[in-house]
Amino acid sequence: MSIKTYKPTTPSRRHMTSPGFDGIDKHCKPEASLVESLKKNAGRNSYGRITVRHRGGGNKRKYRIIDFKRNKLDVFGTVVRLEYDPNRSAYIALVEYEDGEKRYILAPVGLAVGDKVMSGAGADIKPGNALPIANIPVGTVIHNIEMHPGKGGQLVRAAGTFAQLMAKENGDAQIRMPSGEVRIIRTNCFATVGQVGNIEHENIQIGKAGRKRHMGWRPTVRGSVMNPCDHPHGGGEGKSPVGRPGPVTPWGKPALGYKTRKGKNPTNKFIVKRRNVK
Repeated sequence: MSIKTYKPTTPSRRHMTSPGFDGIDKHCKPEASLVESLKKNAGRNSYGRITVRHRGGGNKRKYRIIDFKRNKLDVFGTVVRLEYDPNRSAYIALVEYEDGEKRYILAPVGLAVGDKVMSGAGADIKPGNALPIANIPVGTVIHNIEMHPGKGGQLVRAAGTFAQLMAKENGDAQIRMPSGEVRIIRTNCFATVGQVGNIEHENIQIGKAGRKRHMGWRPTVRGSVMNPCDHPHGGGEGKSPVGRPGPVTPWGKPALGYKTRKGKNPTNKFIVKRRNVK
């Protein structure tokens, strides 16, 4: 995928980049039967309390219903078009199956308009096809991985990410995640072959604050420039250090490197190798 640059007509334009949208249908409207309205919460939970700060505003979106389960088995589907999805970093593909049903799937690298995709144990090992992990050869690059059979893909769905199937034994598979973690997944879980598309997403330069506001992000203020009543880092004459052994959140909890995972987490037994082990 290409990256589009701009002439420096303004200071913000000088470094701004955007996707080239190669192969993406830029003028189509989303499939009406696969679209839902999306309510904005501005970081608030069901009680109306802000649980995620610095959210609000942003452009209107419609939610595209994505087929993460890939449970339409042994039926060929044809890729009608590739589309932009405002709700995720990856692009999506509209697939029309032989019986006329249409579904959205994540668009992997190499998938093009007119390609055939299929889900099932007998599917070929080619990008876009979904199979049980038991039927995928060791060493294959995969994405959209289920953690529980039939629940739908939960792992490796962001743009440009991929996991690799390392080993299979006694109904368990070892999969290396994008973070480097090696994790055990049951072999009767489904996964999709290939790497998620839009690889250049991580290289995009936002360029200006307004573009971030369009995405629904509000401004963030450093704690060190606040008053002591507003943040533990605040106060002091001039530019002061935080005055603590390490940085903390506005509520005094350690930040930057503080481990939040429970020591006795029951899913520890599924982690063969942690991501941060040297």
